[in-house]
Amino acid sequence: MTTKLGHAKRTSEITTAPVEVPAVNVALPHAPEFLRLPPPGQLCQWTGLSRSAINELILGTPRNNFKPPVRSFCLRKKGAATGIRLVHYQSLRQHILSNEEKSKGAVRS
Repeated sequence: MTTKLGHAKRTSEITTAPVEVPAVNVALPHAPEFLRLPPPGQLCQWTGLSRSAINELILGTPRNNFKPPVRSFCLRKKGAATGIRLVHYQSLRQHILSNEEKSKGAVRS
């Protein structure tokens, strides 16, 4: 069957059945094993720390007696001067939690 304009009617393509949208998975994503450093000027999506703050924790400096408190790894090809710096997330998380400041006078429940 065609209309006056020559277009075929598409009655077989029209549906009245309700469209079901699957439920959104609202569970938090699992924590990663390693993090890459955030781009300059941006914050880490997992910790909220800046690139320079994380660098200070993973690289040996005079401020940490050349003993970084957070584990990190550099993946580089043989003979390459640079590579990809990966931060061990659990080590970073433990360091953050170890610096908790107890509030004075507040009652915890």
